[in-house]
Parts: sequence; structure tokens; C-alpha cells
Amino acid sequence: MTVFHRNEKKEPLPETLKGGVIAIGNFDGVHRGHRSVLDRALELAAERGVPALVLTFEPHPRTVFKPDEPVFRLTPAPLKARLLEAMGFSAVLEYPFDRDFAGRSAEEFIQTILVDWLGASAVVTGFDFHFGKGRQGGPAYMMASGDEHGFSVSLVDAYRDENAEVVSSSRIRALVAGGDVAEAAGLLGYRYTVEAEVIGGEKLGRQLGFPTANMQLAPENELRPGIYAVRFRRKDGTLHDGVASYGRRPTVTDNGAPLLETYLFDFSGSLYGETCSVSFFGHLRDELKFDGLDPLVAQIRRDEEEARALLSGVRPLGELDAAIAF
Repeated sequence: MTVFHRNEKKEPLPETLKGGVIAIGNFDGVHRGHRSVLDRALELAAERGVPALVLTFEPHPRTVFKPDEPVFRLTPAPLKARLLEAMGFSAVLEYPFDRDFAGRSAEEFIQTILVDWLGASAVVTGFDFHFGKGRQGGPAYMMASGDEHGFSVSLVDAYRDENAEVVSSSRIRALVAGGDVAEAAGLLGYRYTVEAEVIGGEKLGRQLGFPTANMQLAPENELRPGIYAVRFRRKDGTLHDGVASYGRRPTVTDNGAPLLETYLFDFSGSLYGETCSVSFFGHLRDELKFDGLDPLVAQIRRDEEEARALLSGVRPLGELDAAIAF
């Protein structure tokens, strides 16, 4: 899987990737709604025998325009690339988004990126995609540009779930923020997953008989504090079921930044310094403050029992779920 992070003037695209089908969008979450666009791009590429590429933008445009209100990213760039690779894309093009880029005209976007850099043979995007300064480029503009420059354009309608509601990143963010990771998984098509480096902690869990792998999530992450049944993946691909606590540890500290602490079942060893992932299968309960460590230990044992029971019968929701959580 090739990931390009920089602009076309500094980093020419390899000839083997030119002339491909380009899916354009931010695709935060790579959820079921996005996959109606992404699957269409893969189908077209297979029909034409050309590469399927994803053109996305980093950082998230909203973060550039409102830096004091960073977006809660469902899939930061590395995880997004892993998901797109699992779908079968040849490359992800992470184009740098800044105010200079936002000020380019729609025609410049078409000419410098789609034509000169990518040599696109086809473009696939959502029906409401807009681009260029002041959002001057829209679906009709894209289709007219395709006719002029020789690439086809496919516009895909918004994907709706079984209740006829649009599947969107904002809707999924709200579910994760509410702790409803099970319903979020239904819209994502895979279990909500985070990645971070395992860091040192206070080692209280080890003293209590429940050693944990501690991770600091991004400050903008809005996951509801609480206890979750999870699956933990090491960088070598090995998986471990576990129970994770996310929050500020009210029984022992009740301060500091939120921390994700995962107790891996049937595991012993050091994980410090590894970048690992945690996939969330179910919310067990909210954080509680206990009157001492003995009641806390008793509750952790109950949490472990409940998490083991929940995880014992899980099955993949689809190919992406199988790729990251199974």
C-alpha cells in the first residue's frame, strides 16, 4: 500500500499509478456511507484494468478553518490507510490541506491535481462534493470538466441505513461520544478502533492483579468514559481479548487527562513503546468511584467475566471488521 503525503510539485506520481480511478473525499470513518463511493471506484477500476486510488485531505479541513475546535477523527490517517488497503485500493493520496490550497480555484484543482498529477481516467465522489475557492466547483462543474479533460465522473447518492437515515461521520461520532459502540459498529461496518503507543502508568493495575496497557488518546477524542469489552491488536498482528477503562480513574486519582487502560486476558509481557490498536465491542458500564480498592477489584472481576462472555460469541461484521478486529 502506497501512501503519498505531499503535493504533486514535489512528489510526482509513479507512472504505474497514473490513469487510475480516483475516489475523492475525506472519508473519516470509512463507514458504510463512504463505501458506496469507494466500492464504485473499485468496480470501475476492475472493469478498466487500472489502479484504484483514494484522494483525501490532511489535516481535516474543519481543523484548518477552526483550529480551536479540532475535529474528533474516527479514523486518523494511518488507520484510514489501513482500512482502504484492506478494501483493495492501490494507493492513498493524502493531499495537504491548508488555507493556500483552499484558496485555489476549482479549475486549478482540476488541472493541477486530477489532470497533470494523477492523469485521472475516472473520478468517483459523493453527490454533494464541492471544491475550489468558495466551493465554486460542484457536481455539474466536475462533470463538465470531465467532458473537457477526458475523464468520466460518477456521482454517488447518500447511503441510507435500514431506517432510511443517512449514514454520516457526524452521526457515528455522536454514537461513540454516547458510548454506543455497538450501534456505531453497525454504521461503520467494523468495530470502532483506536491506535496509540503503549505508555507507562502508575502500575496500580499490576499491583491489584490486573496489569494494563495504557494509551493516551488524542485530546479531541470524544469516546464516552467508561468500561468496555475490547479486542487488542499488537503491531505483529496478534490479538487479545480484554476489558478497557477509559477515563480519569476516579477511585485512585480523579485527575489528569483521560487514559485508556486495557487489561489483556491471559497475557503477560511488556508492551511499552508498541503502537497497538483497541477495537470496542460493547460498553459495559460508566466509570464509578469506589469506596476503596477492595470493591474496585471485585468490580473489575465482574467486568472481566462480562467482557469474556460478550467476546466469546462475536463474529466479523464484514471484511473490514475481519481485517482489524479478528
